Amino acid sequence: MSKAQEIVALFDKYVMPTYARYPLVFVRGKGARVWDADGKEYLDLGAGIAVDVLGHASPVISTALAKQSATLVHTSNLYYTEPQGLLAMKLVELVGSDGKCFFCNSGGEANETLYKLARKFGNEHGGRYEILTVLDSFHGRTLAGISATGQEKVKRGFEPMVDGFRHVPFNDLDAVTKAVGSKTAAILLEAIQGEGGVKPAKPDFLRGLRRLCDERGLLLMFDEVQCGVGRTGEFFGFKAIAPDVVPDAVSWAKGLAGGFPIGAVWARAPYANILGPGRHASTFGGTPLACAVSLAVLEAIEREGLIRNARETGAYFVEKLRALAAQRPVIKEVRGFGLMIGVEFTVEVRPIVAKLAEHGLLGIPAGSRVLRFLPPLNITRAEADEAVKKLDATLGDLAAK
Repeated sequence: MSKAQEIVALFDKYVMPTYARYPLVFVRGKGARVWDADGKEYLDLGAGIAVDVLGHASPVISTALAKQSATLVHTSNLYYTEPQGLLAMKLVELVGSDGKCFFCNSGGEANETLYKLARKFGNEHGGRYEILTVLDSFHGRTLAGISATGQEKVKRGFEPMVDGFRHVPFNDLDAVTKAVGSKTAAILLEAIQGEGGVKPAKPDFLRGLRRLCDERGLLLMFDEVQCGVGRTGEFFGFKAIAPDVVPDAVSWAKGLAGGFPIGAVWARAPYANILGPGRHASTFGGTPLACAVSLAVLEAIEREGLIRNARETGAYFVEKLRALAAQRPVIKEVRGFGLMIGVEFTVEVRPIVAKLAEHGLLGIPAGSRVLRFLPPLNITRAEADEAVKKLDATLGDLAAK
């Protein structure tokens, strides 16, 4: 039995089968590349599903981890620590609007904070509790997260859903306006849907939601777990769509610490003080270790001009993919915002993803027919060219069958 087979056997025997894993066992990575247990090299344009914003084995992260872990790892949130305060200040400065932050460990946890913020706000203003979300959205795998998610496939088998969520059509302001009722407290959406297939909100839709929330006294909340942290060529995904819109609360995770687990929520004044002492908590939220790594990652993104690189290299990548689409009719459409790129096919995408791996390229499926490229923010044009060449070869192989 090979080393890879031994590792797969461990999973078969001891790990719950909650993921439809590809038959790949990775043992190390560097930059935008990973190597499997047999020594094969792959260009990783999934980046841990939009997580590894600095690539694999970044010295920025290892240095921050080593330094902070030798100083102070965890104290609990019964006390103050400098890294958490500095990271909160940094995120508030990036938002550019007064507010405060809460820290947790994941996107699902960050969105749970948004649900509780909306519930607490609504209950203080007329006993409201309902949150409107949009169809094809994705907000995590917790019970409330799948209740908020506008995809029936994630709900099956977990009924009944948590009460208080209703789904409305994406980019249909009239439908959202009609859906607002006496119990509605907030509207939650992704400015660019990730799991939904890299589908963007229309600028006028976001602006209309802001007006609607102001008129009806609702919170406007953005899930930036996948489209945030510079991925779209702006620090915030919603800024790539409607830069003049300011939400009431935002959730982050994934790339916020470049692979180290952390989630965060920002809420603007006056809503930032709604969740007072004893109303919400996270044991491992905002540890000195997580916050020190996140600060180092954010500083590296700024220092190395990676948001500009996401914007410019992303545009180059999309251009090359669209040129390929003109020659490969199986590609229906290419959608891209910075380095959040979706390639929609006329056929099922999972066999394409599997064949891509044979050619040494990793991508992420979204739904049944969309391939996502969510590479590190420091990807080069040469690596984008390599990816297009591998995709072309893959499609050629499949067409020849």
